Parts: sequence; C-alpha cells; structure tokens
Amino acid sequence: MKKNNIILIGFMGVGKGTVARALVKKSNMFAIDTDDLIESMENRRIKKIFEVEGEPYFRNLEKKAALWLEKSVFDTIISTGGGFYKQENINKIGKVVYLKSSFQGILDRINNAPNAENKLKKRPLLQNMEEALKLYNLRAKEYEKVAKIIVDVENKDIKDIVKEILGQI
Repeated sequence: MKKNNIILIGFMGVGKGTVARALVKKSNMFAIDTDDLIESMENRRIKKIFEVEGEPYFRNLEKKAALWLEKSVFDTIISTGGGFYKQENINKIGKVVYLKSSFQGILDRINNAPNAENKLKKRPLLQNMEEALKLYNLRAKEYEKVAKIIVDVENKDIKDIVKEILGQI
C-alpha cells in the first residue's frame, strides 16, 4: 500500500503548521503535527518536556512518534518539529518537503504573528538568538540533504506555496 504522506520539514517558525492546514483544504488528506502528537503522548507541553526531561528525552519521543507514523499513517500531511528531520526513517514515512526561509525571514514571520510574544516563549530553542542562528545554519544544510522537494517560502503567499508543493508532488 502506498503511503502518500507529505512531510513538511524546516526550521521552527517557518510555517509548517500553517502550510499543512492550507494543504488540507486543497487535498483529500488529513494533517498531523509531530509536536502535537508528542504533547498528546506525554500529556504536557513541549516546553515543559524540555524543562523537566531535557532535549535528549524529547528527541527519543520524536523517534517513537516517527516509528508510529511509518507504520500507521497514510494519506496525511505531517508537519514536524524543527529537529524531526533527523529521524532515520523519515523518507519511509513519506515525501519530504523542506520549507526554506532565511533566519531573518523566520524571525519576521514569528514577530508578525498574532500573540508573537507568546509564540517566542513557546519555543525553547529560540530563547538565545545567537545559539538559534548557529542551529539554523547547521540545520539548513541538513534539511536540504533530507528533502526530496525544496520550496522557498520567504515572502510568498500561502496559496502560491501550496500550489508549488502540490505541483511537485
């Protein structure tokens, strides 16, 4: 059976969830967010998991979620946390689409969102901008290696992004 999943990867704040919701409206697919899945598994917020258990514990939860997605999920758009691309089975889960933007473009997007202050607080890895930029630079290269499709989302309308993704799938 063909999986037909679309996996959206990219740095935190790039708009993976927003793009997933827009894709759902233009397809016959469902959407799952890996961070929401993990929060449901743990019955607590990602920020709390990082605070109490640390990043290695969280990455283990991502691995558990990735294995479940590979076995159980079909015809679904999967928006992922920023580090989910490291899962060894990611290309077995579905077609990987990298939503690409500059670091400044991502910060602008977060800062222009409703409740921007709360959105920044919600992201543990964006609390130190110097470290976040280093992480962005490291991950940008890695996202490109993992992705089958790369879509530049900076300064683009959501309709154009969706059209580009669906055109390449």
